[in-house]
Order: sequence, then C-alpha cells, then structure tokens
Amino acid sequence: MPVQRLNHAVLYVRDVERSVAFYREALGFEVVMGMRGAAFLQAAGSANDHDLGLFEVGAQAAPSPAGRSAVGLYHLAWEVDTLEELERIAARLTEMGALVGASDHSTTKALYAKDPDGLEFEVSWLVPAALLTEETLRGRSSIRPLDLAAEKERYGAHTRGGIGVSTPA
Repeated sequence: MPVQRLNHAVLYVRDVERSVAFYREALGFEVVMGMRGAAFLQAAGSANDHDLGLFEVGAQAAPSPAGRSAVGLYHLAWEVDTLEELERIAARLTEMGALVGASDHSTTKALYAKDPDGLEFEVSWLVPAALLTEETLRGRSSIRPLDLAAEKERYGAHTRGGIGVSTPA
C-alpha cells in the first residue's frame, strides 16, 4: 500500500504562541485546536484534520543542529495553487524578514523561509504536467534564481499548479 501524501507535520518550538502568530501571518494557517503548550493548525482549504502541530519546549531550547552537526529534517514544503499566490507569499515573507531564498528548479518554483525558531520551510508552485517540455524536464538538475515576473509571463499568474510531482502524463 503506497503512501499517498503527507497529512501533517509536527514541530518542537520554543514558544507556541509566537509560532502560531508567525504561521498565521505568513501562510494563513488557522488554529483548529489548542491546549497548554500545543497548537494544531490547518491551512486554508485543507481537508486534513490539521496540517501542522506545534509543541512548546521552552525558551531554553537550543537551536537544532540538524544539517550542521546532526542528522534531522531539513525543511517542510507546502504547495500553492498559482504563481500569483506564490508572489503574495514572497511579499509577506519578505515583510516579515523570514524569506531566505527563492529558486527555480525548472519544474518547481520555490521560496525558502525560516520561522522564529530558525526552522526552514519551502513554499512552492509546481509546473502542471501538461505544460512540461523536454527543456523543462532537462532543467531539473540545475537550480537558478527565481524570477517570478518571468514565470508569471511564461505560465500565467492564475494557472493552477501541478500536484505532488509534475510528470508528463
């Protein structure tokens, strides 16, 4: 029985309220349940019970050494429907001082940001399978700076992105 998709992620954070405020402002998540030291958030339009769980470990918690001196999770990635939405989120993350990068992976257009605890996440738009070309598929092995204006011109601001991994039909 193959896995179909990620249902939710759970993060340990220093301050639940601070993290809830960040994810609400940055990505529009809403709290669906909370308790002392924990919160469960849902993305707008999601059918999941929750998409993100947050558990407070306190201000004394050290930064995660994952990727520097320990194995661990690098980042989570959320998909958006349109390049216009990706652009809106890029502006919001920039305002918040959270945006740390933007890359064109050919079949995926991605933003990278860090939450208040320095945990990295990605927000991406996937080129729909019907719009993939041989050139686009060959470009998957290279990473270029993201030019959202050029991508909106190429694919359209309101074109709905692919789901999961865009592959030709």
